[in-house]
Amino acid sequence: MTVKPVERNHIRCAVITSEEPVILDAQSALDVLMRAFYEAGTKNLILDKRLLTEDFFRLSTGLAGEILQKYVNYGGRIAIYGDYSHYTSGPLHALICESNRGNDVFFVSTQEEALERLTR
Repeated sequence: MTVKPVERNHIRCAVITSEEPVILDAQSALDVLMRAFYEAGTKNLILDKRLLTEDFFRLSTGLAGEILQKYVNYGGRIAIYGDYSHYTSGPLHALICESNRGNDVFFVSTQEEALERLTR
C-alpha cells in the first residue's frame, strides 16, 4: 500500500493505492486511516473501490456501517471512486445518495472527482 499526499485549496488528502484490497474489516480500515495520518498528515482519504472488500458493498454484513462510523468518529473523511452501476441493491444506492449529500463520505466515479469533493 502506498500513501500519496495531494493538496488542493489548502486541503491535504491522501491517495491510497495498492495492488490488492487493503480494507478487509473495520480494523484494517482504521489502520489505513492512521497510516494516512502518519505518512501524509491528513485524515482525508481517496481510494479506488477495488481496495475495499466486496463485503463492504453488501450492506447485510454491517461492514460499511461499521467502517464509515469509525471514520466519522476518528475525524476521517473518505471518497471512494469507481463504477457502482452493477450494484442492484436499493439500500446500497440509498447509502450512496445519502452519503454524497453529506460532508464526510463520498462515492464518486473518478479519482479527480474524489479529490474535488474532499477539497471543496
